[in-house]
Amino acid sequence: MKGRVKISAAAEAEYLADVAFAANFRQLLARAQAAEAEYRQAQAAGAPVSEQYPLARNLDVALTDATRSAYAAQRAEIGPQGYEDRIYRRKSMALPAVHALTDEAERLLTMRETHRLTGFPARPTAQALGAQIAHLPQPKHA
Repeated sequence: MKGRVKISAAAEAEYLADVAFAANFRQLLARAQAAEAEYRQAQAAGAPVSEQYPLARNLDVALTDATRSAYAAQRAEIGPQGYEDRIYRRKSMALPAVHALTDEAERLLTMRETHRLTGFPARPTAQALGAQIAHLPQPKHA
């Protein structure tokens, strides 16, 4: 057809990969919500840092995966032509469905960045390194 843009194999492959990754969005979002609940419970219970740090790390990984999946869903909604034609991509970004996916992806990205800046407890470095910490003997009181 005249005027129809031919999509390259590379763009088609990227599109299919994004469609496959975006299909897991709901599961990845649920995993992030569960990781956040588990971490917040440990914080509220006053768990030691050695217990909170792995939970914070799990939350970071889950938010990263959910964010990547949300951006993949956005690109999949735009379609394979958006990988090669920047004007088509920019016009598609204004569509309500794409706009909603962009908002969700940016919300998750903001959550992840906020968690990275303020949510991580101090890393238990001595325990992470497996180092023994020497303790001074307690003074004897007479």
